[in-house]
Amino acid sequence: MKKALQIEAASEQARSASVVVDAMADEGLDGVVLSFPDGTSVALPATLVDVVRKTAGELANGQSVTILPAETVLTPAEAAQLLGLSRPFVVRLLDDGEIPSERLPGSRHRRVRLSDVLAFSARREQRREGRRQVSDAVAEAGLPY
Repeated sequence: MKKALQIEAASEQARSASVVVDAMADEGLDGVVLSFPDGTSVALPATLVDVVRKTAGELANGQSVTILPAETVLTPAEAAQLLGLSRPFVVRLLDDGEIPSERLPGSRHRRVRLSDVLAFSARREQRREGRRQVSDAVAEAGLPY
């Protein structure tokens, strides 16, 4: 993925991220100022404060973070890597229309929009959460499963 910024959760970065998380613990905090060595200071807009807060939280929890522009277009292999699935399985999802894709003109190759991959991932997570809730309710009720 050409435009991707990959940040690995090394132990040193996780510790630094934890300090940032603690400093930004107040969800209403939107008055963050970025200071540069030359003395220049820039107030970050609330959207960037939210990005820093969420990114730092993931790094502090030992998770790697990938930052991509929303309009990024991926190959099926890149979509598979992002989803943690095999490329053949993602190709099947594309064939079935589970994830929208476009074929390149005069080619067998396809392109998938990042936003469509993320939407699929959110739907998949929602279904997984629903199944977990049903399973928990069955277990609580003492019903045979």
